[in-house]
Amino acid sequence: MCSGSLPAPGARPDGLGPALIGALSSGAKPESCEVDVRVRIAIFDLDGTVSRRDTFLPFVLSCVRAQPKRLCGLLRVPPALLRYVWRRDRGELKCSVIRSVLGGLTRAEMAGLGERFVARLVPRGLFPAALDAIDGHRRAGDRLVLLSASPDLYVPFIARRLGFDEAICTGVLWQMERLHGSLTTPNRRGEEKARCLQMLRAAHPGCEIHAYGNSTGDLPHLLLADVATLVNPHGGLRKLGTRHGVRCVEWR
Repeated sequence: MCSGSLPAPGARPDGLGPALIGALSSGAKPESCEVDVRVRIAIFDLDGTVSRRDTFLPFVLSCVRAQPKRLCGLLRVPPALLRYVWRRDRGELKCSVIRSVLGGLTRAEMAGLGERFVARLVPRGLFPAALDAIDGHRRAGDRLVLLSASPDLYVPFIARRLGFDEAICTGVLWQMERLHGSLTTPNRRGEEKARCLQMLRAAHPGCEIHAYGNSTGDLPHLLLADVATLVNPHGGLRKLGTRHGVRCVEWR
């Protein structure tokens, strides 16, 4: 089986197994590996699917609360918001927020902040129905993958806490032991999520893929899955999903 284990605490959490790292960065097919003995892969989006709401802004604010000197970095965010209104580039906005507010933190500091955030998020910030679905796939022996546009500053910690086999998320640049904040991968949203799913399918040939998402940004990869589920979709998205044979559920 291809390695897809999550990094140990303190290691740089890239969230990708070795067979996928080069492939996702270069667009090439993954190196050959053994066929996964499990017959299904369950891919879960994070924000709004497993978690009740977006996690990125609450994570950034939790870092500011823990290190109040970071508050001044928030003053550099409004220009990035104005650029987003014009360019609609979520990756650029994410990079600007990370660099402005969190840039310069050490790996050890970031790991501590990430663990602290996850410890507060998990007890009350996740849908119980999502946890039930994750547990059902785990008991069935399925491979669990957390696929998120949120950064690898904390997503792998959530994945490890919930028992996922692998986390694929937006990578962030480090310079030696200090956080730089530029993105090392495309923002894992929309068509980029679809590409990640295709790479997973190539790395695990023959595996049936179940995918869960909650937004229009998840549709590209949901439509490539063998079994797709939209969580709490609004009216227009529900109609679009139903038209394409996507199951719609209400999780509370």
